[in-house]
Amino acid sequence: MRETSVRLLRLLGLLQARRDWSGAALAERLGVSTRTVRNDMERLRELGYEITSRTGTAGGYRLAAGSAVPPLLLDDEEAVAVGLSLRAAASGSITGIEETALRALAKLERTLPKRLRPRLDALRTATVAYTGGGPTADAQTLTVLASACRDHERLRFTYAGRDGTTSARSVEPHTLVYTGRRWYLLAWDRDREDWRTFRADRITPQLPTGPRFTPREPPEDAARRVVRGAASDAYPHRARLRFAVPAEVVAAHDRITPSAALLTPLDDRSCLVETGSASLPDLARYLVGLDMPFEVLDPPELRTELRALAERCLAAARS
Repeated sequence: MRETSVRLLRLLGLLQARRDWSGAALAERLGVSTRTVRNDMERLRELGYEITSRTGTAGGYRLAAGSAVPPLLLDDEEAVAVGLSLRAAASGSITGIEETALRALAKLERTLPKRLRPRLDALRTATVAYTGGGPTADAQTLTVLASACRDHERLRFTYAGRDGTTSARSVEPHTLVYTGRRWYLLAWDRDREDWRTFRADRITPQLPTGPRFTPREPPEDAARRVVRGAASDAYPHRARLRFAVPAEVVAAHDRITPSAALLTPLDDRSCLVETGSASLPDLARYLVGLDMPFEVLDPPELRTELRALAERCLAAARS
């Protein structure tokens, strides 16, 4: 019995590691006959695993999604990664899954081998999550958006703007992007006939979704497009700057996040930075606080704000 149980676990691990297996290949890996493999497959089905099989030269076995969630086999690295991901979800940027994530984390920690617990504990105690207290996205909304992106179904929703006004939108959703602070939906706006970026926490979907559409490709990488909208286009005051330092140096600065600025390398010693702010005085103070050499490409009004800030600093230094 013990030998059979160990073999079933090995068989399950093989099925999870690769999409398709022939009976002969599994028998060779396990050191048993193909008849034993067939019997073991029936035992796994009785335990709740949905395993499909096909006959013929192209036949074999495949582990498919079933109607219930059976036990999973994770290697050491996968178990630690799942534990850290659940810990991050519990601290959360998605409304409503914090308690669920904590329950799942508790189950995982109870079953972790002793050799892995110190690794997970060390990573957990050495890190602190900071959510910033900003708005969080609803888990059900994210599920609807993700499904519409996957199935290429048109989506209708009510969208709340920054000024509090709402508008009805009809879009062809392309993808969801997480910037580290917020979730965004990149979609083709059918009424405006252009690509638009929407904050997920401001979306109220209208169900059902549909009809299906033929997906189109955005003019640039989806994540880059979203960051451009989040870092620049979403603000009333936008700016383009040339920093006299490499892009990787700017990206490594602790005050520059993917959602705060869009970086484009110009050469080995400089880069283009596109960002924005609610006010030009705030943007001027932010840029000076970065302590890196830069040149304002536009708008000209930002240069005026920087001169005024410099004059105040000089006056304070003289006094």
